[in-house]
Amino acid sequence: MGSALLDRRRRALSLAALAGLCAPGVALAQAAPRQVEDSAGRRVRVPPRVQRVFPAGPPAAIWLYTLAPEALLGWPRANRPEEIEFLVPGVGNRPELGRLTGRGNTANLETVLALKPDLIVDTGSVRQTYVELADRVQQQTGIPYALIDGALEAVPAGYRLLGELMGVRERAEALARHAEDTLRRVRERVAGVPRERHPRVYYARGPHGLETGLDGSINVEMFEAMGIELVSTRMPGGLARVSVEQVLNWDPEVIITIDQTFAQSAAQSPLWRNVSAVKNGRVHLSPKLPFGWVDFPPSVNRLPGLWWIGAKVFPERFREDLAEIARDFYRRFYQVELSPEQVRRVLAGRD
Repeated sequence: MGSALLDRRRRALSLAALAGLCAPGVALAQAAPRQVEDSAGRRVRVPPRVQRVFPAGPPAAIWLYTLAPEALLGWPRANRPEEIEFLVPGVGNRPELGRLTGRGNTANLETVLALKPDLIVDTGSVRQTYVELADRVQQQTGIPYALIDGALEAVPAGYRLLGELMGVRERAEALARHAEDTLRRVRERVAGVPRERHPRVYYARGPHGLETGLDGSINVEMFEAMGIELVSTRMPGGLARVSVEQVLNWDPEVIITIDQTFAQSAAQSPLWRNVSAVKNGRVHLSPKLPFGWVDFPPSVNRLPGLWWIGAKVFPERFREDLAEIARDFYRRFYQVELSPEQVRRVLAGRD
């Protein structure tokens, strides 16, 4: 038999052996489940390959989408057409699943079981309440349930953990490093501003601008991570309603809001016209397509918001082109290319 023929047969046998190893069920049947420690210190047994993931709430859905959109089974709330436009085709319009955690949890375990996920992921608080929920759902369904610390400072570590859980470490590491770099650079920039030159900043939520976050609220974590002290965070608590009289007493020089109605009406309101930020045209409506840059939900979508807040609070220190910040983030994390018109609409902050 000629050497050329022998070589062809050897290659054919090698390819056949490789195909057998990679055939569905063969390699997976031999591989043991992996044990991964989540952010709460729980040992979670995950299958060798994680291809179908159920997000427990909106923050988790965004984390999963940015890392491995093909594995995301759906969304806690169906995205609106104006949001779908800024997401990968075929993923942004996946079905509404409801949520297992947070306010208004609407998903039931029958729904979860019917979807046959390989893994359930929740990102956010890792307090005992959420540990108990994860343990209970995992016990009732037999589906591994991982908790990931969703704090802004923990985003890099969270990406690395999620990458380990899902077996996509390389992409997770790239996103983690970008998040680390963003947090470091923004903090350094703000730290260079003398405290006496920090303007008084108020974070306004709701159509009347009278809902805000107090010290310790995840809704104002962005500002705390940057070293910006809000006028409201001198009081401890979560989200709270305040009076117009209280805002007038604080007299903020900059107002950041996520509410379009308030942003449009503040200048015409006799209740707000004497506030310094309103008088000087420094009421800023944050971007929110497809997800908010400051809040709502508090997930990795807040990363470009660090640069945006910097530009609104310290314009002399943050001179970056926000259009380029948007294009770069959406390309890296949302995996879409923005047109100039889409960039304009995103930065306008309107729905």
